[in-house]
Amino acid sequence: MSELSELYQQVILDHNKKPRNFRKIEQADRTAEGFNPLCGDQLTVYMQLEDDVVKDISFEGSGCAISKAAASMMTQSVKGKSREEAEALFDEFHRMVTGELDEKTTPNRLGRLTIFAGVRDYPARVKCASLSWHTMHAALHGEETISTE
Repeated sequence: MSELSELYQQVILDHNKKPRNFRKIEQADRTAEGFNPLCGDQLTVYMQLEDDVVKDISFEGSGCAISKAAASMMTQSVKGKSREEAEALFDEFHRMVTGELDEKTTPNRLGRLTIFAGVRDYPARVKCASLSWHTMHAALHGEETISTE
């Protein structure tokens, strides 16, 4: 395993063990629940929008290491962004994990999120990595439930 792959694995394991923004936002004005029946992942995304900016975002739930790490990193990436910027990140992340965007050759704003690029080689894991993103997208649009089925 390359040093870079090991680093990526360590980042994912760290976010799984100590997820960032893992809590309920009591004053959330957007909430959505996401389910991945294949893996058993389930989470709730809480969001507080102010002037079309994601003032705060968090999640609660359970799932595999990839799912939990992706949710943790998603909250870090989206917090403080405008709705438009959050939607753009959602689009780029989804295209990357499904193999439609080559993060190495196509300009993007994904930054550290590119550690999830490898999941595109494991189709069952794509849903694990993208569940929190789809749930965040649903919350932005006022949808309350999303399933990867």
